[in-house]
Amino acid sequence: MLLSDKRILVTGVLNDASIAFSVARAAQEHGAEVVLTSFGRAMSLTQRAARRLADEPTVVELDVTDEAHLASLAERIGGRLDGIVHAIAFAPESCLGGGFLTAPWADVAVALQVSAFSLKSLAVACRPLLTPGAGIVGLDFDNRQAWPVYDWMGVAKAAFESTSRYLARDLGPEGVRVNLVAAGPLRTIAAKSIPGFEQFEAVWGERAPLGWNVKDPEPVARACVALLSDLFPATTGEVVHVDGGYHAMGA
Repeated sequence: MLLSDKRILVTGVLNDASIAFSVARAAQEHGAEVVLTSFGRAMSLTQRAARRLADEPTVVELDVTDEAHLASLAERIGGRLDGIVHAIAFAPESCLGGGFLTAPWADVAVALQVSAFSLKSLAVACRPLLTPGAGIVGLDFDNRQAWPVYDWMGVAKAAFESTSRYLARDLGPEGVRVNLVAAGPLRTIAAKSIPGFEQFEAVWGERAPLGWNVKDPEPVARACVALLSDLFPATTGEVVHVDGGYHAMGA
């Protein structure tokens, strides 16, 4: 029960195949009270997924690009927060699948705002509720190299990692930890929206020394629970790779 009596905000649950859904489920299994966010047409999908959890959580409306949503978020959540899971990423179609040289700035700006800047936006919006020792955990994808088809999302993930380090610097004096989990490729709705994403799947299991199951988000969920817990009281600004060891292997 690593999260006993803790209250955790989880973003990014779209359906029960979402990585964030597995994180929410694991958090509940470890004793946490979970609150979800969603907005727009996705709200009904998130509410349906929420009913599949052991304890149906409240779903709070949040569009991380909407200043009014962000300004009222703390009041609408209420109480306290002992942890936040950032599982939000989006890039317009032009920014993926080989469009790196042609994607217009307007689309790139959307990718950067939703996928990177939103980590800061969410942390600041929830700051009044965060308890000393709280953990913010973001879902990452290794961006130390250029990947096929990932294009501007790879750039956004690099900005995401940098944002997490600066947040760790500025929120550390308040006792708030900020860490990321760099997951291997998993079959989610988000992954399916990236043209050619199967190229990742084809090689990952072969090169990862521990192997890799693209259908199993549980290892990632467990890592998130550990980072949200009190097991890592002096760890912040870190990126934990949960990818079967793929990131450590050469050609």
